[in-house]
Amino acid sequence: MIRVVVVDDHEVVRKGVIAYLKTEPDLEIVGEASSGSTGAQIVKELKPDIVLMDLIMENGTGIEATKEIMASCPECKVIILTSYYDNEQVFPALEAGAYSYMLKTSSADEIAIAIKKAYAGETVIEPKVASKMMTSFRPTETKPHEQLTDRELEVLLCIGEGLTNQEIGEKLYIGIKTVKTHVSNILGKLGVNDRTQAAVYAHKNGLFRN
Repeated sequence: MIRVVVVDDHEVVRKGVIAYLKTEPDLEIVGEASSGSTGAQIVKELKPDIVLMDLIMENGTGIEATKEIMASCPECKVIILTSYYDNEQVFPALEAGAYSYMLKTSSADEIAIAIKKAYAGETVIEPKVASKMMTSFRPTETKPHEQLTDRELEVLLCIGEGLTNQEIGEKLYIGIKTVKTHVSNILGKLGVNDRTQAAVYAHKNGLFRN
């Protein structure tokens, strides 16, 4: 038998999940709680195999409870069951030690399957959550000039106009030393060797205003 504790502050949801799981012959509901703090305490006492954990609750979040559970019962597997799948919830929950991440839009059968898979050592991540995670890890393509500050961009445009450092300083009301610093930073960020290449880059990338 797989021993399960259900933690959710919405009684209807909690009772509904429990009612279905009780129909599964290999699952045993050994406890339930309506808050994260109470859930963590129950888990410490009962040492279940699986915990179904809501995230947002009035008395102690699911993330805090998961951390407590992992500290007192590391062999227990916590399955997050929530309505939230934004990065501010997903990553902290997984970092806290959650084993799987399910949404409340899942069917009762899918939840039962996730419990059995977790018990067997297989992680289940809701497809919507997995997709969002992959998007977060996927590097965004940025062009070199997008790293420039507003002032550096102004200096680059002046370089493109063929202005000297002295002329740039007079136009932008900054000192020569400051201009030289900006030019050095610009060359480094654009990955070019000199002012001419910087000017060519600016023209190729359409940085000049018509």
